[in-house]
Amino acid sequence: MPERQPHIMINFFVRVILGIAMIFFVNEFLEYENIAVRVGMNPLTLLTSGVLGTPGVALLYGIAFYRGL
Repeated sequence: MPERQPHIMINFFVRVILGIAMIFFVNEFLEYENIAVRVGMNPLTLLTSGVLGTPGVALLYGIAFYRGL
C-alpha cells in the first residue's frame, strides 16, 4: 500500500489544478454571457474539485445555480 501513496497525491493535485482551471474558465464564460452565477476559488471548492474531480465542479455550479433561483 505505501507505493500507492505518491500516485494518490499526484492524482489529487492534478484534479485540483484542473478544477481551478475549469472554475476560472466557466466563471469567465458565464460573465461574458451576463449570467450572474459564480463559484469562488477557496479551500473548500479546491478540496471538492480535488476529491470529486469534474463531477465535483459540476456539483458546485449546480449548487450555485440552485442558490440563485
